Amino acid sequence: MSNQGTLRDLLVGQASQDDRSAPPPPVARYVSDEGEAFVFDRSSPTPLLRFEESQEVYVLRPEPAARGDVLYRDDVGEPVLRVTRLGGLTLFSHGRPGGAPAALAGHAQVIRMQTLSPLGLGQKLLQASYRATKAAKHLIEFDAPEVTPGAEPAYADAFAVAAEAVVHISRRNDGRTLVKRFARVIFLPGPRGEATLRRGVVSITVNPNQGFAGRPSSARIVQAVALGR
Repeated sequence: MSNQGTLRDLLVGQASQDDRSAPPPPVARYVSDEGEAFVFDRSSPTPLLRFEESQEVYVLRPEPAARGDVLYRDDVGEPVLRVTRLGGLTLFSHGRPGGAPAALAGHAQVIRMQTLSPLGLGQKLLQASYRATKAAKHLIEFDAPEVTPGAEPAYADAFAVAAEAVVHISRRNDGRTLVKRFARVIFLPGPRGEATLRRGVVSITVNPNQGFAGRPSSARIVQAVALGR
């Protein structure tokens, strides 16, 4: 019995070691210890993350960290994920700035933009404007006057992210003050994704050729509104 137990322990230990050394799939679903589920997509040079309860896709920028780890930041420099050398994940959030461990929950589909017709884009624009208006409690007009054929998916994504930003602004302690600063959001083509606030208009530049990375994140839009006038 003693020899069998030793052999069993050895085999189980070896299997556990093999599991730890196996690399995670390039696209996978994870769940934090607080129950937040998200998809982490490393199938392309630009890592992406999407929470199951959100429409926004986060574009992450990797950088080396201590002990061989990799730290992934968003476009305002805030840490979003930390991946250890052995593949362990830590998710950072406003509720858990120190990080919460996340476990692999299975494979997932690659994060892609959906194809969209010009008519469908118009519907997305109205939906996003309605969501922003409802959050701000006053009319927020969305306008995209220079959308070129084929760029519809990128602009639809930018609409959704901008609406998400207005929702985030409205939930801040100073949200009432900030949402009064603007009544229009305009989306224009540009070399890179940016957001500015001037004279009551939030201007968002979109580069459709860069995919999700071609527009600012909701956090960056919130930052622009908070710093602008």
